[in-house]
Amino acid sequence: MINPVAFKLGPFSVHWYAICIMTGLLLAVYLAAKEAPRKKMTSDQVIDFILIAFPLAIIGARLYYVVFEWSYYQDHLNELFAIWNGGIAIYGGLLTGAVVLWIYCYYNYLNPIHFLDIAVPGVLLAQAVGRWGNFVNQEAYGRAVASLNYLPAFIQRQMYIDGSYRIPTFLYESLWNLLGFIIIISLRRKPRLLLDGEVFAFYLIWYGFGRMIIEGMRTDSLYFMGIRVSQLLSLVLILVGIGFILYRRKQANIPYYQP
Repeated sequence: MINPVAFKLGPFSVHWYAICIMTGLLLAVYLAAKEAPRKKMTSDQVIDFILIAFPLAIIGARLYYVVFEWSYYQDHLNELFAIWNGGIAIYGGLLTGAVVLWIYCYYNYLNPIHFLDIAVPGVLLAQAVGRWGNFVNQEAYGRAVASLNYLPAFIQRQMYIDGSYRIPTFLYESLWNLLGFIIIISLRRKPRLLLDGEVFAFYLIWYGFGRMIIEGMRTDSLYFMGIRVSQLLSLVLILVGIGFILYRRKQANIPYYQP
């Protein structure tokens, strides 16, 4: 089993979970800042947004998780803020980040669709990296299986939990997000292929579809009235993404994404 603490700085412990999240964040910021001039934005505007949105997104992600796991946390109030042990829900972070983005764009006279187009490829990459924090914490896994011989030994060892090998759903989602990142980065460089906003729509459809399928394999899903919350939200993302593309394609004078 991998020690969840990567190293210590005096009395402070730095967890692999935090390292994975911060690595993904830095990659996302770098990619968005590099792409920003294509949409007549500056790297400083991207960085300013992240400085505001990231801490709020972490709070939103934790709040989302705690709300749906309140039956546990009401008796463990001392663990409410222990995010280094996991327990942040990506959908809570995404919803919070979306609200912050619209407000930020409104007050800075920016086009939110343009901002989303430059940001979401990096978000996919960040999610791919961040899932390895779940791997170290031994969370976001599926049912017990007889073996994981198709995987490297270090993954097999870490996925041996409570006396059984577990389906590494964290790995499936990480690879799915990485593939989506590669595809959308390639497609947005094709001239006259994607309209403005369709990079964002691709993210909604791609991530929503993958998460909906993979969530069905997990044993730690958040439920509301017997329904897996993440599957329901994933379906909403897919429908919104498809509807957005169909609507924009019917509009006149929607420019193509400039490669």
